[in-house]
Amino acid sequence: MNNEQLVQIHTAGFILKPESPEIRELFLKIKAAFESKGITVFLSEKSAQMIGLEGISFEEMCTEADFLVSLGGDGTLLSLVRRSYGHHKPVVGINAGNLGFLADITLDDVDAFLGRLLSGEYRIDDRMMIEGNIRKVSGEEKRFIAFNDVVITSPEPSKMVKVNASIDGERFNSYTGDGLIISTPTGSTAYNLSAGGPIVYPLTQAFIITPVLAHSLANQRPLVVPADFSIELDAEKYRAIASIDGQEVYELEEGDILYIAGARKGAKLIHRKEHNYFSVLREKLHWGDRNW
Repeated sequence: MNNEQLVQIHTAGFILKPESPEIRELFLKIKAAFESKGITVFLSEKSAQMIGLEGISFEEMCTEADFLVSLGGDGTLLSLVRRSYGHHKPVVGINAGNLGFLADITLDDVDAFLGRLLSGEYRIDDRMMIEGNIRKVSGEEKRFIAFNDVVITSPEPSKMVKVNASIDGERFNSYTGDGLIISTPTGSTAYNLSAGGPIVYPLTQAFIITPVLAHSLANQRPLVVPADFSIELDAEKYRAIASIDGQEVYELEEGDILYIAGARKGAKLIHRKEHNYFSVLREKLHWGDRNW
């Protein structure tokens, strides 16, 4: 957590949940709320086309806006953070989806949140991101950014993969099974949690390495390592794919090497000042609920 504040709060750039034209009326209502507070709203071109309005290019929106807004679920926010990474603009998520670990401003809270935003009663959290690249046997190199996780798995259902893993060039394990998850602390409540990995406080700087249904007699357990280590992965014998935040997919052939490191800059997420991560866990995961 830090004391960073927005330099100015004059313009906001919006993207909307994809393939959801029904979100039009909700967006217009929220747009009116922003404009009533003197905040000009830009809408990305693709989102605008979906709901029959005029918009501007994504790059122009990221350049011109003081901060960015995702209207949708966590997947919408993940996409916005990753795509806007080079602009390093703070992002806030308005939850029009289901779970909402990241997009935590509810529709009923928008007016109150805007009042707090303009009076400086908010905070900007710096969340770790992953910077990676895949070096193909052919010499080709593919770079990527991830916010939640990088998952290596088989492209075919029920097929296993073998993933060799090294840290700072030192081989430490081989995982044979349904896959391997390399997660950030933010992503620890996503696929990592479903696979039995630990929940890690989101402002921690660390990687969580979690095997998915390991096919091994060895006691394969999740591993947490500091973010200043670099991780190298290669898939042996079996076809594999690398999924980036569940939204981008790259094929891995035998001999290809996937390199992962902590990104030089993190993601900036705007939250209510009173936002409490443990309250979110209790609510979303039904901790302490005897009827769950």
